[in-house]
Amino acid sequence: MQRYPRDMRGYGARPPNANWPGGAKIAVQIVLNYEEGGENCLLHGDAASEAFLSEIVGAAAWPGQRHWNMESMYEYGARAGFWRLHRLFTDLNIPITVYGVATALARSPEQVAAMTAADWEIASHGLKWIEYKDFTPEEERAHLEEAKRLHAAVTGSTPRGWYTGRCSENTVRLIAEDGSFDYVSDSYADDLPYWVRSGDRDQLVIPYTLDANDMRFATPQGFNSGDQFFAYLKDTFDMLYAEGVAGAPKMMSVGLHCRLAGRPGRAAAVKRFLEYVKGTPDIWFARRIDIARHWAAEHPPHRGLLKPSQMLGTEFVDAFGGVFEHSSWVAERAFAGELGPANDTAIGLHAALCRVFRGADEDERLGVLMAHPDLAGKLAQAKRLTAESTAEQASAGLDALTDADRQVFTELNDRYVAAFGFPFIIAVRDHDKPGILDAFRRRLENAREDELAEACQQVERIAFHRIQDLITQ
Repeated sequence: MQRYPRDMRGYGARPPNANWPGGAKIAVQIVLNYEEGGENCLLHGDAASEAFLSEIVGAAAWPGQRHWNMESMYEYGARAGFWRLHRLFTDLNIPITVYGVATALARSPEQVAAMTAADWEIASHGLKWIEYKDFTPEEERAHLEEAKRLHAAVTGSTPRGWYTGRCSENTVRLIAEDGSFDYVSDSYADDLPYWVRSGDRDQLVIPYTLDANDMRFATPQGFNSGDQFFAYLKDTFDMLYAEGVAGAPKMMSVGLHCRLAGRPGRAAAVKRFLEYVKGTPDIWFARRIDIARHWAAEHPPHRGLLKPSQMLGTEFVDAFGGVFEHSSWVAERAFAGELGPANDTAIGLHAALCRVFRGADEDERLGVLMAHPDLAGKLAQAKRLTAESTAEQASAGLDALTDADRQVFTELNDRYVAAFGFPFIIAVRDHDKPGILDAFRRRLENAREDELAEACQQVERIAFHRIQDLITQ
């Protein structure tokens, strides 16, 4: 048995209506990352200098040495960049969320006071702006706890949101287990918030962005000018806004850094973008905590029946063993294979079962065909069909045939079995009685190889209808 933990489906083709306040067509959410003073540095007890997200693209860490240029670039963010962006957002009266590294906040009391006075949300950006991929879960949890403690001591309140950024595969699980956060943002998987289940807790995820993000000024093949950044932000906004007008409102995240977007040439591009957005009707500028509270109220987590990928083997086979007529081995093999969240819908579960059916040898597939009853045959008259077959044949009126109708079906069944060696199979829910009879006569002219393929396709179609019924129930 394999269980694939990644959710490749998400909301699918029909995402929920976000129902943003005031009927807004889009929620625009600005994040200002405050990392200056929390980055890798010998002064902070780290083994090497910082090498990430600066004007030195592709910088290397210097083990055992301070990197004076790198440090001064980070210092620019705190000393100048922050205040430029602070003036910009407060002048435009735009609420934002700060991802604050706890140790960085502790070294910047005036900036924290300005954030608080502006009523910005200060979410936690971890204890230090370092890489956590190689931390053990216990080590990462210890940093999480210390980040919360220090954050509360510095800002006066505990953080309600979390974003590590340089995270590990354990980060989201650890946040969920902690249980004190309204949301976590260590995901880039959607344009809307979504819930994940961890143990007995439902954790809200508000995805972040690395594309509509000024970090691309500090990466290869990123933005080279403010015009490029503005154009990308505008295109992103315009596309999401159009989707909102069409009835599917989304969220747009914009990620900024004091030492990057705080530079004059880039801040000018941010200003142009914000003024463009403010000139558009039906916009909701929100902090992440506002979005979290809205989503929890409007779209709370659903705690329903177990999903197929979460079932035990006996539960799964009991539920879906009859999808392929009298052939529970299809469900047994599907359960033993790879199942994941993508298989928890009718389409996804059907795909998993059909992969097994299609991968079986011809004798096994013939066995499934032979398990199907004749249409309107003796088993139907004796009321010995499975519940599924009974309902299906009744849906096309095959349970209310005249004697003449039965005679026609009997003759066609006999001719078909004599020609191909297995019963005539058709997804009767897709047809009425005349259509079934037309298909019967037409398919009698097929070559056996072609008809075997057609019969197998009809078996799969019948299976899909049955799965839809079961998933709905």
